[in-house]
Amino acid sequence: MVKAVEKRFGAIALEMGFITEEQLEEATKVQMDQDADGLEHRLIGSILYSLDYMTIQQVNEVIESSKKSQE
Repeated sequence: MVKAVEKRFGAIALEMGFITEEQLEEATKVQMDQDADGLEHRLIGSILYSLDYMTIQQVNEVIESSKKSQE
């Protein structure tokens, strides 16, 4: 279930023009590497923010858009 939400977040962020495919791929790689290392699981939005690819406002806009599409 979590992966579906993350894919949706990345797809929405791409559609909104906040990130590039390369940035999403890098964030996904960071997530997988951290998971493989046994570190605490981080959501894609959090990783994109920490990499300075998205602002908090952009992350929140994607989350709100995701919520609206689920209604």
